[in-house]
Amino acid sequence: MPQQVYCWRCQIDIPMLDEQEWAQLVPLLTHVLDRARTYRDRTGASLEVALEQGIQRVALDKYRELTGFPATNFNALWHHRLAHYGPPCQACGKLIRTKVARFCAECGHVTSSDLPRRVSEG
Repeated sequence: MPQQVYCWRCQIDIPMLDEQEWAQLVPLLTHVLDRARTYRDRTGASLEVALEQGIQRVALDKYRELTGFPATNFNALWHHRLAHYGPPCQACGKLIRTKVARFCAECGHVTSSDLPRRVSEG
């Protein structure tokens, strides 16, 4: 089941996919570019025009099926995967932006004991 968490890129709480859900979505995401390329080769249209043909719809529909959230930005789906993020911050509860981050970019809380208490203070 998707986990509702804050997405720092979208700046809202949004459903993030676990690995099982991601495995269902990623083939649809990767095929969009292939479909756009085929459309462009066939018609000579720009990438923008190719994407306006609704080829992204199948991936957006699958995300909605998995999460119940009516996403409209195809590109944002690429970063709605829990495995890309670190654990929740001990101070603010938002996900750390990466698994190797040494501080929370949202509140500045340091995640490593060998650094100053807050980045802004150190």
